[in-house]
Amino acid sequence: MGSRLHPLKIPHDSSKSTGEKFENEDLNSPVKNSEKYNLLNRDQIVNIASSIGSPLRREVSNRSPMKSFCDEGSDLEEGKLIKERETKLVPIIKIKVPNQALISGLAYCISSCSMILVNKFILSSYNFNAGISLMLYQNFVSVSIVSMLSLFGIISTEPLNWKLIRVWLPVNFIFVGMLITSMFSLKHINVAMVTILKNVTNVMTALGETYMFNKYHDSKVWTALMLMIVSAISGGITDLTFNAVGYTWQFFNCFLTASYSLTLRRVMDTAKQATKSGNLNEFSMVLLNNTLSLPLGIFLVLAFNEVNYLSTTPLLKDPMFWIVITMSGVLGLAISFTSMWFLHQTSATTYSLVGSLNKIPLSLTGILLFKVPTSIENSTSILFGLLAGIVFAKAKIREKSQS
Repeated sequence: MGSRLHPLKIPHDSSKSTGEKFENEDLNSPVKNSEKYNLLNRDQIVNIASSIGSPLRREVSNRSPMKSFCDEGSDLEEGKLIKERETKLVPIIKIKVPNQALISGLAYCISSCSMILVNKFILSSYNFNAGISLMLYQNFVSVSIVSMLSLFGIISTEPLNWKLIRVWLPVNFIFVGMLITSMFSLKHINVAMVTILKNVTNVMTALGETYMFNKYHDSKVWTALMLMIVSAISGGITDLTFNAVGYTWQFFNCFLTASYSLTLRRVMDTAKQATKSGNLNEFSMVLLNNTLSLPLGIFLVLAFNEVNYLSTTPLLKDPMFWIVITMSGVLGLAISFTSMWFLHQTSATTYSLVGSLNKIPLSLTGILLFKVPTSIENSTSILFGLLAGIVFAKAKIREKSQS
């Protein structure tokens, strides 16, 4: 059976082009105007969210570029991009569950806090002295899970190609350095001080944006940044467990985290052009970053001679240790899922403020769980730094809404 083709009849007495007609229809139609308004609101929300993350999300989402790539350079180690999140979600997210905003928020907070606490437990309580190997194994777990989810069609990822890899290599080198320095600093510094010291990343990123992109911030943002610097200095001075090695590693981590955010912003458009679809969603970036980190991680394990330690430590014969380090890898990936879920269920403002407030229970839990000796002066500095993070998030929201 064949199908008939009916000729398209175009009136000859039309004085306007088809494009003009559609344009007028769009302008005069209340439905179209409503759609444009909604699209505008979503774009504004995405722009706000991409610029107001917290230092905590940088720490907890190093393996996810969201945390890591922010237009305003605020929260990457969550290495967490909100603009690139138009991807397939896990089917369970589509199930109608009451109070999804509350549940997704709790899931995000629990996974983000747990990631740091579990890493601290591995490095300090287990006294595991192979931070690069731990990073390598966690990235391997992430690659395995994302690859399986992509294979079964639960999520969508971009296929890797040499052009994309060449564009992404500079970003990946910084990404690996950021993860390794985070491991080294976390081994020597308590969780609360790591959280406060990471505020310095925001200062470095803001300066980098001014220098590289001519991006200027208002006085309230700079005031919040100065409060962060004061809290970091006072916290270090009053830290009863001060460790010069740990603070040095943390300074390098702040520098690399800010560099990751700025470099990612510079190469993102080029990376998109190197993909088949012209887009690069978060899961694709997780897969790309973690896959490229594997050969570099193996090289660094050999260069730092961690093989000798791994061959002699009894920890690798402990099944419970393997369960804990595997759980840390799963948590790193869970942050990507829960943060996307939370963002889809709430506003960008709520998302950023929850990230800032989430540092308070994390700091308290870290102090109590690991029995960190503290003083009134140090506790005050930590609280001051946590409040400065909240002030910074609100200042960024205000600045973005005005612009």
